[in-house]
Amino acid sequence: MYVTKFVQVISCNLPNTSDEELEQSLATAHQLYLSWRNNDQLEERKKVILKLAEILRAHRKDFATIMTKDMGKLLSKAEGEVDLCASFCDYYVAHADQFLSPDVIATTSGRAKVIKQSLGILVAVEPWNFPFYQIARVFIPNFIVGNPMILKDASNCPASAQAFADAVKDAGAPEGSLTNLFLNYDQVSKAIADQRVAGVCLTGSERGGAAVAKEAGASLKKNTMELGGNDAFIILDDADWNLVEQVAPSARLYNAGQVCTSSKRFIVLAKDYDRFLKIMKNAFSKVKMGDPLDSATTLAPLSSKKAKDKLQAQVDLAVKNGAKVYYGNQPVDLPGQFFMPTILTNITPDNPIFDQEMFGPIASVYKVDTEEEAIALANNSSYGLGNTIFSSNYKHAERVAAQIETGMSWINDGWASLPELPFGGVKHSGYGRELSGYGIEEFMNKHLIYEPRH
Repeated sequence: MYVTKFVQVISCNLPNTSDEELEQSLATAHQLYLSWRNNDQLEERKKVILKLAEILRAHRKDFATIMTKDMGKLLSKAEGEVDLCASFCDYYVAHADQFLSPDVIATTSGRAKVIKQSLGILVAVEPWNFPFYQIARVFIPNFIVGNPMILKDASNCPASAQAFADAVKDAGAPEGSLTNLFLNYDQVSKAIADQRVAGVCLTGSERGGAAVAKEAGASLKKNTMELGGNDAFIILDDADWNLVEQVAPSARLYNAGQVCTSSKRFIVLAKDYDRFLKIMKNAFSKVKMGDPLDSATTLAPLSSKKAKDKLQAQVDLAVKNGAKVYYGNQPVDLPGQFFMPTILTNITPDNPIFDQEMFGPIASVYKVDTEEEAIALANNSSYGLGNTIFSSNYKHAERVAAQIETGMSWINDGWASLPELPFGGVKHSGYGRELSGYGIEEFMNKHLIYEPRH
């Protein structure tokens, strides 16, 4: 059903939304907010989200195929993405009453409580690398709260964005709940500045986040930013090497390396350096590139020629400034934007690539002599999204993780996203949190009601 409907969307150029259409969308969404703001329709919204989960699961392969055709991810991974989005539905419906119930404030001065209310329309600017997941993790909790959403999605996955919006409509959501618009940047600015818009959430590049945050700041709009990452993968002296061998390659190659939280900088003690390089080379050499709809394919192409050209330019820049190619960096003779998995070494802090995010299957491997040096190297970055610590001693790993300047740390795993886990970073990786109870509170009016004791 959904695949047939969106085949033409994938292959044609779509007209931008007109200013008149934007105005009508804002007007419709604002009226919806006015009817929602006191949470008296929470039960109806919960029913919509449960129905959305049902639709996602019933049309799992259809939605996955749309995503794969849009941006090239492996079909099996796209199916897993649909499953994850459905789990967000389950989680937020199960916890809605808890998240939205008033907080009673302990005070001897009188009576006080904080009630939870919606704020208004949100503008969501979302990327292409996880076409359903990125929308779901901001839309679902904010729909539960009662914040209508205007979506500006990435231009190279229009079918995915519209398919998700249509699934929301098919689930019974009122008009204006999630409006997918093909906006230009001037219209995004116009929407952010509109007095009916309460906030902005963005997942994207550091440059894009800075531009949108500037617009939001000029209009005093609350905003959250989930930006890039240059995550460290630290292997401590007491690591389980069987687990390292199992996890490390996929921590870099998942989704063709096009993941903000994928491990990008592998930091290894000198005594284990050669061993680790051999592990990564062995795994990288065994990938099977090809049609992402084919179940035999293990490495998908990059999302676009532009993405491939940018990545190649970064590798060339690194090598020009002293980095060594341990493996890879060869042309791939296949149709599509494939990039050979590549391992770089000898990247020094004065290399211009040292503090850049490389969004593709490139592993940078660093050699250190001590644990303290590993921690210092991990923190020597303008980014602070996630990081991984490998150790067979949890307390040891936890102590090291606590010293890393980052929003998220994973122990003995590359990275994970679950509805109950908060997602977000620090430094140039952004601010604010998505998912979990922390995420649903980002665009919520915590309204104090207080009566003093006379």
